[in-house]
Amino acid sequence: MTVDATLELAGQLIACRSVTPEDGGCLPIIAARLQAIGFECEFLNRGGVSNLWARHGRSRPLLCLAGHTDVVPSGPLEQWHSDPFAPAQRDGLLYGRGAADMKSSLAAFVVAAEAYLAARPRHCGSLALLLTSDEEGDALDGTVVVTEALRQRGETIDYCIVGEPTAVNTLGDTVKNGRRGSLSAKLTVKGVQGHVAYPQLASNPIHLAAPALAELAQTLWDQGNEFFPPTTWQISNIHGGTGAGNVIPGSVEIDFNFRFATASTPEDLRARTCALLDRHGLAYDIVWTLGARPFLTGRGALVDAALQAIRAETGVDAELSTSGGTSDGRFIAEICPQVIEIGPVNASIHKVNECVDIASLPRLAAIYRRILEELLPSDV
Repeated sequence: MTVDATLELAGQLIACRSVTPEDGGCLPIIAARLQAIGFECEFLNRGGVSNLWARHGRSRPLLCLAGHTDVVPSGPLEQWHSDPFAPAQRDGLLYGRGAADMKSSLAAFVVAAEAYLAARPRHCGSLALLLTSDEEGDALDGTVVVTEALRQRGETIDYCIVGEPTAVNTLGDTVKNGRRGSLSAKLTVKGVQGHVAYPQLASNPIHLAAPALAELAQTLWDQGNEFFPPTTWQISNIHGGTGAGNVIPGSVEIDFNFRFATASTPEDLRARTCALLDRHGLAYDIVWTLGARPFLTGRGALVDAALQAIRAETGVDAELSTSGGTSDGRFIAEICPQVIEIGPVNASIHKVNECVDIASLPRLAAIYRRILEELLPSDV
C-alpha cells in the first residue's frame, strides 16, 4: 500500500521533540527536501531559535508559505494514549504533539511545493517558505527576525499563507483573513498601607480602583466592523496585599488586555483608558505592551484563490473569519499586503492526544498546490 507523502512527512516531523523554542531537527528535514527541488535555503537563527527562509525563483510576485515547527509542552504523559512524540495512527486519525498545530500543515506545504514544481518547473514569480521554532513561545527571535532581514534587503512578499489550524468542524470550513490586535497593560493603583482596624488612617487602593475597573469592563470601545467583532477588554490578574489578613495594601496591580479590531487604534485605547482613570482621581502608574496590531486581508487575488481551491478539493464553501488569538501573520503583514491562514481542524490543538484526520492531509496539500497554480502560473 502506498503511504501518502503528506502523512509520511507529518509523522517524521511529529517525531522531532520540538518543544518551543527548540526545533528538534524539523527544519533540516524540511530544508533537505526543499533543496532537492531547487530551493535556496538560508538559516537566520537568533537567540537559540531556528529560522528558515527558503526561496525558489527571483521574480515577482512572491508567494510565501509560513509556519512554525515548535509545539507546546505535551502535558501529563499519563493522559496520552501514546507517546506524544511517536506518531500513532488510530481510527483514521494521526496522533502526536503538533499533529494539528502545525506539523501537518508544514508537511502539506512541502508536498504541495514538490508537486507544483514537478508540474511547473518554469513558473512565474517566486515561491518561498518562512519557518520558525519560536511561535508558541515569546516570538521574539522567530518570524520577526526573518521579516526584518527581508525588509532590510528590500524583499517584499506579495501573498502569504500561514498554516495555522483554522478549520472548526471539517477541513476548509474556515479561512482566517485577519486577526485582532493585542494591547496589554500593567496598572498599579497607589494607596496608603495601614491596619484594617483603622481604615481612616489608610487608603485602600483596591476600593479606589474598583469603580474604575467596573467602568472599564462596561465600556463599549467600538462597534467592530464587517470583518471584526467589537474590541474587548479583560482583566487577567490582580495582585494586592501582603498576605496578612489585617493589613490594608499600599498598592494593587491589575493586568489587563485589549483584543482590538481595526475600528480602534492602540493610541486611542491608551488615551481613553488613561482619561477614565484620571476622571476617577486615581494615583497610578501604567506600563503598556503592544503585542500585535490587527491585520485584515479583504477579497482579492489571494482570498479568491483560496476559496476556489477549497471548494474544488473539498466541496466546502469556506467562511472568512478573524476570530482567535494572535499568530505570526501579524509580523508578516508588516511586509505583505495579503495574508491568510488555512490549516486543519483545530479542535485538539494544545490538548493531550492532539490529532488530525489522516484523510484530510492529502487534501490540504492539494489545496495549497491549487493556490500556487492560480497565483504563480506556468511561464510557458
